[in-house]
Amino acid sequence: MGKLDGKVAVITGAASGMGRATALRFTKEGAAVVLTDLNATGGEDAVAECAAAGGKAVFQRTDVTSEADIKAAVDRAVREYGKLDIMFNNAGVAGAIGPIEKVTSQDWDRTFAILLRAVFLGMKYSIPELRKAGGGSIITTSSVAGLRGSGYLATYSAAKGAIITLTQAVAIELGHDKIRVNCICPGGVNTPLIHRGRPGAEEGAEKNMARMQPIPRAGRPDDIANMALFLASDDAEWITGTAMVVDGGMNTGNARFRLAGLPDAGFSGPSFEHSGDRSGER
Repeated sequence: MGKLDGKVAVITGAASGMGRATALRFTKEGAAVVLTDLNATGGEDAVAECAAAGGKAVFQRTDVTSEADIKAAVDRAVREYGKLDIMFNNAGVAGAIGPIEKVTSQDWDRTFAILLRAVFLGMKYSIPELRKAGGGSIITTSSVAGLRGSGYLATYSAAKGAIITLTQAVAIELGHDKIRVNCICPGGVNTPLIHRGRPGAEEGAEKNMARMQPIPRAGRPDDIANMALFLASDDAEWITGTAMVVDGGMNTGNARFRLAGLPDAGFSGPSFEHSGDRSGER
């Protein structure tokens, strides 16, 4: 018997990394999942992986900055599986990079559209369906950078910090509806958003990230999937308004670090496109 038997979930940014690992974990635990992403090839591959493991999943191409696309993803879950129990707002990018005085207004706005406005939209359109289901769980990916600012990623840090306070505020509004609202703050997780498929980059990131925190290994997508599963399940029935830190102890120190491979300035987009591209999610 799975922890999510009979549950239905929408996961944004599910074509790779933490979203993909969570989709696979959710389906193995009995949930039916709508995977969303801009990366259609990766999304369909992830659906096939879920199906091969015996799970139920479909892919919906989604731009999380589009209100219509977010609504369509929620509608797809209800149309396909009859209800919605779990909304995981996970899609993201590193976004605007570099010293704050070099960040353009366009890159600032784009970063906030993907990282924060999309979360608002995911909450807005999932809440009515979660109420109809008698309650449920809203989970959002924040970051340790939202708890303690990271230099050269000020825009990212600001957006991720806002997610934490948004989570708290919405948890207050929805507790009486039996809708739990929590976020996860990952530390250094070695995903395609970091290594971007460059030859040898994944191994290099693994070594660099192992030095970032007391537990001497890089984070893995499954580390985040495990926390998402807990928050989605009935095991977390009395937990809401929290920021769950999953970082190998990074938040105990190392307040200022800079990830290797980031450019001096600009915008870091989705993992499946070249670093110069400006659209999409992880």
